[in-house]
Amino acid sequence: MKALLDRARSFKRRVDFESGEYRKLAEGQFPEALFITCSDSRVIPALITGARPGEIFELRNAGNIVPPHDEHGAASGEAATIEYALEVLGVQDVVVCGHSHCGAMGALKRGADLSGLPRVDAWLDLARPGLTSLLGDAVEPEDPALREVVQMNVRNQLAALREYPTARQLLDSGRLRLHGWYYEIDTGQVQELDEDGLFRVHAS
Repeated sequence: MKALLDRARSFKRRVDFESGEYRKLAEGQFPEALFITCSDSRVIPALITGARPGEIFELRNAGNIVPPHDEHGAASGEAATIEYALEVLGVQDVVVCGHSHCGAMGALKRGADLSGLPRVDAWLDLARPGLTSLLGDAVEPEDPALREVVQMNVRNQLAALREYPTARQLLDSGRLRLHGWYYEIDTGQVQELDEDGLFRVHAS
């Protein structure tokens, strides 16, 4: 923790806040994309994408889950973030990024006893129904079976996002694009969901 504190204390000295780039940030934010990914500390959106401050709006939670749209408007940090990104910031791209070695998806895959973590269990219940056919077997972090679960979860969360009225309207009018990514922690490789519903490495 001391190293983190020391770096925070020296941040102002390490970054040129007199530059036009940082001064402009005080005028408002205009991110290009909403990036929905896992809370896992090994997944760092700005590092993966090379984004500069102000370029991506992040939404992070266990399992990169998009809760079902609630027509009654119940309070939800995820729904509020999505609403703000689409309605106020006007982002034109949304990325849902799952990752290898995912603890949340691994717990679902192997049917872990989460009775000691009731809130975690309730949260993962949002993702469980769409993965039922893939769950129930023990799995190692690098097992292809876990990759299959993670990738299916990304597809499911994109489908949940399409049910948000604002997202649906923007998609129908061609003003919003959805992207599914799968990030491999141990290799740094990013696979993208293509039009055929398959995750592939994009040829650069």
